[in-house]
Amino acid sequence: MTVATSSTLDVGMQDICEKALVDKLKEINANVGVAVLMEVATGEVKAIVNMMKAGDGNYYEMNSNAISDMLEPGSTFKVITASAGLEEGVVTPESTFHCPGYIMVEDRRIRCHKIAGHGTQTFVEATMNSCNPVFITVGLRLGVDNYYKYFKQFGLLEKTGVDLPGEAGTIMHKKEDMKAVELATVAFGQSFQVTPIQMAATVSSLVNGGKRITPHFGVKVADRQGENIRMLSYEEGRQIVSEETSATMRMILEQVVESGSGKNGYVEGARVGGKTATSQTLPRGTGRYIASFIGFAPADDPEVLAIAIIHNPQGVYYGGQVAAPVVRQLFENVLPYLDKMDYN
Repeated sequence: MTVATSSTLDVGMQDICEKALVDKLKEINANVGVAVLMEVATGEVKAIVNMMKAGDGNYYEMNSNAISDMLEPGSTFKVITASAGLEEGVVTPESTFHCPGYIMVEDRRIRCHKIAGHGTQTFVEATMNSCNPVFITVGLRLGVDNYYKYFKQFGLLEKTGVDLPGEAGTIMHKKEDMKAVELATVAFGQSFQVTPIQMAATVSSLVNGGKRITPHFGVKVADRQGENIRMLSYEEGRQIVSEETSATMRMILEQVVESGSGKNGYVEGARVGGKTATSQTLPRGTGRYIASFIGFAPADDPEVLAIAIIHNPQGVYYGGQVAAPVVRQLFENVLPYLDKMDYN
């Protein structure tokens, strides 16, 4: 008996996702890009696109993808640090910090992307500014034991369980090897590697009310006549943060898009939350970067989340300028499709 598995992928959303990504890749002459669109509450993957530029100048689907490839997440990982800090009570949205442009951790000077510093700012403003010293401070306040506790609690030490082969696991420092400097770099998204699908699933879980989701493609198994043999089910995830922390993160990340580093992800008539990232590829010092943006909408009651990652953009390479517009274009087309726009 021939059987087939019905998929969560939506042809319309897949086309929208591919066009948004390829438009930007062509504009900036980048070679590789990845984009994923998923339902925040369920983990249903609606679109997944992995594009590479070929010798003829056109873009084609490639084998490497959001499930098997790993990268340093950069500042999108500050969503995880913020959630852990809020949940543990070592920081509040109103907490104030002073950024002189760097922070000393043991004997190492770790700089902020704004060399002159951000000065005095609240935690919300620090997230809008994507200020490294503030997130390092939050990570150090948590300490290695607590940070590792949340890293595990959020599901980052396990594979997501996505129902496709080849998923890679997170590459992370062993707890016993994580000292202050390692903790500081992890807190703002460097010195470890994670897959895009893991980032999408974890951030979805942190903004959906705090329930860990399993990203998946399968819906049901049917025979040749289309008769259901069985429906596929996915275990309801555990509560990884409180609903209060999740609501606070939604509020903060909406501010990032409204007035902060993610403003190029703003969509007229919609509420969008998100976080940018710009990280150097390894080995560092080669002048090659990875630009990314994670966004979700509507920000107050998220239905969809998208992640866009562009490798080695030419010229401007910041996530807020390169990757955020991909998610904006995607949402501009997907949200009306879902009837989630408000033009009043």
